[in-house]
Amino acid sequence: MQIIENVSLANYSTMRLGGIARYFVEIQTRDEVRQAVSWAAERNLPTIMIGGGSNIVWQDSGFEGLLMVNRIKDYVDYAESAENHFVTIGAGEVWDTVVARTVAAGLTGIEALSLIPGSAGATPVQNVGAYGQEIAQTLLSVEAYDKTSGRLTNIPAEACGFSYRHSNFQTEYRDRFYITAITLSLTAGNPYPPYYSAVEQYLADHPASGPITPLVIREAVIAIRQAKLPDPTTIANNGSFFANPIVSSDALTDLRATYADMPAWLLEDGRAKIPAAWLLEQAGFKDYHDTATGMATWPSQPLVLVNEHAKSTADLLAFKAKIVASVEQKFGITLAQEPELLP
Repeated sequence: MQIIENVSLANYSTMRLGGIARYFVEIQTRDEVRQAVSWAAERNLPTIMIGGGSNIVWQDSGFEGLLMVNRIKDYVDYAESAENHFVTIGAGEVWDTVVARTVAAGLTGIEALSLIPGSAGATPVQNVGAYGQEIAQTLLSVEAYDKTSGRLTNIPAEACGFSYRHSNFQTEYRDRFYITAITLSLTAGNPYPPYYSAVEQYLADHPASGPITPLVIREAVIAIRQAKLPDPTTIANNGSFFANPIVSSDALTDLRATYADMPAWLLEDGRAKIPAAWLLEQAGFKDYHDTATGMATWPSQPLVLVNEHAKSTADLLAFKAKIVASVEQKFGITLAQEPELLP
C-alpha cells in the first residue's frame, strides 16, 4: 500500500474537474481498507473511498484527507442449482466487465445494465438502473468494511434502503461503511418480456435470429447507449446529470392541463415519473452550448452535461443552476442532481 500526496481530483472524476487530494492510495485488498482507515485515523484525517469516478463531482476546494480508490478484484460464481447462481464481485471490478461475464455464462438479471460506467461497488450506492432493470432487483448482500467496528460485515439487501436512485449508502451508511464486494442472485436462462420500450423498439427494428437471450438484450442496450450517450473515457461527462422527477398524480394532471403531450410513467404507488430529458428539451436545453461556463448538453441526450472547456467545478455548478432555474420556472419542478458532489 503506497500513500502519495497532492493528487489532482480531476483525474478521478469522469467530468475531469476538481481540486487536490492531500493524500491518495489505491486499495487492492480488503485488509488494505483497514490499513488505510487506520493510517488516516492516526493522523485525524477524513477518508473517502471511490470507484471509477463516473458519478462524482469534486469541489474545487479539494479534499484535505485520504482519498482511497477501490481496486479490489474478485469474481466467484456459486451455482446453488442449475438455475440459481450467487455471484460475488469485488467492489473494484469494472462494472461492464462484470455484466459481460454474467452474460457469457448465460445468466440473466443485469444484462440491461450494460455499458454503465464505473465500478461494481458503486452500483448499490445509487441503486443503479437502466432499461427496466436496477441493481436492487438482483442484489443479495453487500460486503463492507465497518468503520465503527473495524471489521468486515455483510449487509442484506433489505437493509440497504433501496428506492429510485437511492440507498442508505447515500445517507446513514455513508460515513460508516466502505463497500468491498457485492453478491448478486442471478438466473441461468433467458429474460422474459415485456422488455423496456426502447429495447422493444430496437428488437423490432433489428430482429434476433433466435431466442431473446441475455446477450441479445446486452447487445441491444449497448447499441442504444452508444447511439445517444458519449463515452466518458473520451468526452468528459458524468452520464445522466439529473434524476427523472417523481410527482403526484394530481400534479401530473395539473401539468398536463398546460402540457398535454407531457410523457410520464405511472408507478405502482400512484405517482408518476416524468422524463427529465423532455423537461430540458422543452426548456430549451437540447444541444445547448454555454460559452460562459464551457459546459454543454449532449446533442442526442440533454440529460448528459458535457465539459467542453470548463475550467472549474464552479463552472459546472453555474450551468447546472441555470438549467434547474429554467425548468423550475417553466414547470414548477426542481430537478435533483444525480452525481454526488464531494467532499
